[in-house]
Amino acid sequence: MAMGLVMVIFGIVSSGGVSAIGNFIDIPSVIITIGGSITGTLACFKMTDFIAGLKSLTMSLKDPKYDVGEVITQIISLSNVARKEGLLALEEAANGIEDPFLKKGIMLVVDGTDPELVRGIMETELACVEGRHKKVIGFWARWEALGPAWGMIGTLIGLVNMLKNLEDASTIGPNMAVALLTTLYGSLIANWICAPTGAKLAVNNDNEMMVKEVAVEGLLSIQAGENPRVIEEKLKSFLAPAVRDSLTTGDNPAGGGEG
Repeated sequence: MAMGLVMVIFGIVSSGGVSAIGNFIDIPSVIITIGGSITGTLACFKMTDFIAGLKSLTMSLKDPKYDVGEVITQIISLSNVARKEGLLALEEAANGIEDPFLKKGIMLVVDGTDPELVRGIMETELACVEGRHKKVIGFWARWEALGPAWGMIGTLIGLVNMLKNLEDASTIGPNMAVALLTTLYGSLIANWICAPTGAKLAVNNDNEMMVKEVAVEGLLSIQAGENPRVIEEKLKSFLAPAVRDSLTTGDNPAGGGEG
């Protein structure tokens, strides 16, 4: 986003000098485009969802680490513990895990919950998390659509005012500025703020969902008593081929026979 702003400023300055920046600041255009599009977005959402959507801008600026390889390593480590000491030993092993989703799944397994019920509970939580994420992503998609629309409304307002007062040459410039700048502001809202933010949040959502899906499959495999090497190969299918060979999963039992 910062780079996009730099490119816009560079385009303005390179063609008209530093003083030209003032030509692209117009308060009526700001009120029409930003005010109109944000109030239109507010009308599409509940207040709590609207506020959550605005707050998600900070989330898009961060770089959360959803490391599938690390989760696979944890799962294999847990499978080795369960293989050597039994499922009940996983409760103590879970103390060093920070991910609440993975820890919740471990406790369900330790409690002897039916595998289908474990899957159902974990996938329900997955669906709820993804639903919240998509609601936030939808906020940015809606604002992305309304930004250019309100830019066009501002353009029409400026043109109407200009055409109504053609006899007064002093009004042509300001009205034309409103007409053009609202379109510019609408495009900036959509392509500089909303589209990149929504895309980044969508990528983060996909990565988080994949990590959680790996955790679910791994825990169910542990509960089923599968061989750690089999679990490792199964979970590696979530990774790109180039990443699989670089993954180190710790002390898998040599030979992988039944113990």
